Amino acid sequence: AGSKLREVFDKINNLLSGKPVHTEGQTVSVTQHPQGLEFVCYKLAEKFVKHGEGEVSFHHDSAFPIAVVLSGIWELHPRVGDIFLARLHKTCPYSVPFYPTRKEGTSMEEYQRMLGYEVHDSKVEEQDHFLKRMSGMIRLYAAIIQLRWPYGNKQGAHPHGLSYGWRWLAQMLNLEPLADVTAMLLLDFLEVCGNALLKQYGIQFWKIMFFIQKHYIPRIEAVTSTGQMGCLSRLKSFVQKCLQEKEMPLPKGILTPSFWRT
Repeated sequence: AGSKLREVFDKINNLLSGKPVHTEGQTVSVTQHPQGLEFVCYKLAEKFVKHGEGEVSFHHDSAFPIAVVLSGIWELHPRVGDIFLARLHKTCPYSVPFYPTRKEGTSMEEYQRMLGYEVHDSKVEEQDHFLKRMSGMIRLYAAIIQLRWPYGNKQGAHPHGLSYGWRWLAQMLNLEPLADVTAMLLLDFLEVCGNALLKQYGIQFWKIMFFIQKHYIPRIEAVTSTGQMGCLSRLKSFVQKCLQEKEMPLPKGILTPSFWRT
């Protein structure tokens, strides 16, 4: 509910503003310790990334309420946004976007961590689980860049707006594609903020969509084996449908004005 989201936002904002906040039977304030504010900024940024990895990866619609809170907090407390981006880039290098290459002397285990895989006791997480986590974080990022907290003053620019999404898409299409990962991330990104990018960039956006269909999808196909076609097929049909119908669908779970009246 919109009212519940406002409560969450106010509590986080009050905490970061140095006001006393009542939680779990006690009152806390960042002024109680010299590093209190820095600690809270760090833990909060970490928490938002974990929401992407967990909540959003399983419930796609949850990207929007989480993102709108973070967007508003980022606007008022830029330090949280900076640390969030750093955490996101470390946990999901594809949000840069960047495909780490293995350097000489780097162990396989360390390289897998650089790629974003979770490695525990030399055991690497399963591919499906890895892809799900990366998908959740990209969806959260794609939601953040298009949303503003509706109760802010709106005077300044978005702290990390759609121009960053445009840059992400352009840089992504300049990278050599990876099997599995590239098709999934492109589809996630376009499903979540394709509509917003179209509104902002118009004909330029359609040129990019046409480039994806004509040139980039064949490059993904070239590195994709038969057993990895699922995501690529979904990306193909999504791009084709959008170009045929000349429209980008609104993402599922987008927050409508009526949401804020609940």
